[in-house]
Amino acid sequence: MVDPKSPPQKSHGRKTIRPTLKPRELMEQTPDLARVWKAQVITLLPEAFPGILGQSLTGRALKDGLWQLDTVALRQFGEGKHRNVDDTPAGGGAGMVLRPDIMASAIDYARPRIASDAPLVYLSPRGRPFTQDMAKTLAAGPGVTMICGRFEGLDQRVIDHYRIIEVSLGDFVLTGGEIPAQAMIDATVRLLPGVLGNEASTEEESFSEGLLEHPQYTRPADWRGMPVPSVLMSGHHGEIAKWRKAQSEALTKERRPDLWAAHNSRGSSD
Repeated sequence: MVDPKSPPQKSHGRKTIRPTLKPRELMEQTPDLARVWKAQVITLLPEAFPGILGQSLTGRALKDGLWQLDTVALRQFGEGKHRNVDDTPAGGGAGMVLRPDIMASAIDYARPRIASDAPLVYLSPRGRPFTQDMAKTLAAGPGVTMICGRFEGLDQRVIDHYRIIEVSLGDFVLTGGEIPAQAMIDATVRLLPGVLGNEASTEEESFSEGLLEHPQYTRPADWRGMPVPSVLMSGHHGEIAKWRKAQSEALTKERRPDLWAAHNSRGSSD
């Protein structure tokens, strides 16, 4: 008979189970797929991928082989017992800088595993702004290799040597390039054929014609005393198109005068 007051026996060999939001099985043991758009990410945090890219439409497309994701762990190319990948800035200063020889080893390993004309991009706050046009350009190509920065950044010599394109997600600084990389990949993958299922949806959204998207409405027709604009309920497609265009123009002019000016300059040059 077991004494009810005795402590429970320990389970030998029990595995520790930790919850995870990273469906790594979508990436592991996947052979290279011919003529499939490929995102290659050089990162100190390969466990951060696929992250949100493994969910919803992008995750389904990844599972269905409409695109491919490959991470290259920068730490494996590090030196010494602790696989160091960085060193102090030349000339002094705070923080650490990713070493060019370490990054070069990672790049030389990664690039033969992707189409030679796939661009090599470094996620950097000083880079050119990422835009919808850039996403379209990336989607039209074979894929992209992305370098996720950390610490104070990447030694300029490796940027110059490989003619790396620096791209910024916006005028702010993050702790690393992993979040911008996932955002850029998401914006690009959704433009690939078959990912969204409705190709027309990408033609009517923000930035598709250099304008912000018009307001959207759905049921119920009246919510808390606020009705859906009557033109949208009219069934008159010509009037609906005119209303949507006017709304897009008004929103763009008010919120993004830079886009509005660019839109007008394009129109005058046509």
